[in-house]
Amino acid sequence: MQEYVQFFQQNMILSLVWVGVFIALVVNIFKSSTAAYKEISASQVTHLMNRENGVVVDIRSKDEYRKGHITDAVHILPSDIKDGQFAGLESHKSDPIIVVCKTGQTAQESANLLAKAGFENVNLLKNGLVAWSEANLPLVTGKK
Repeated sequence: MQEYVQFFQQNMILSLVWVGVFIALVVNIFKSSTAAYKEISASQVTHLMNRENGVVVDIRSKDEYRKGHITDAVHILPSDIKDGQFAGLESHKSDPIIVVCKTGQTAQESANLLAKAGFENVNLLKNGLVAWSEANLPLVTGKK
């Protein structure tokens, strides 16, 4: 045990970095387990869309949406979700909602807001459209 104490004393910065990484990992695990949404893969998205009437909500900018989006995706900006403007999603409160952004990072807040607004089955495409493209799944270009 004394060797550990000596190691920590001699390598204070390295020890603090390891403690920080450990705390970040624990917080991340806790946050994902208590999130109001579920992270799903691209194949699970296609299953929800094809078998369970899932609705894809694309929260990227208009230009990014026009360059390529998932078929039948509803385009809603994160600012609209914050303001409670769900652009026709009200009739899909019990259907699976799949929130999509470019990398899966910015969609987390929007997914939480949709869950708080009463949507029962909110999902998030893990790694966003990057994962969708890596799975060689199709994108629709232009306006819907």
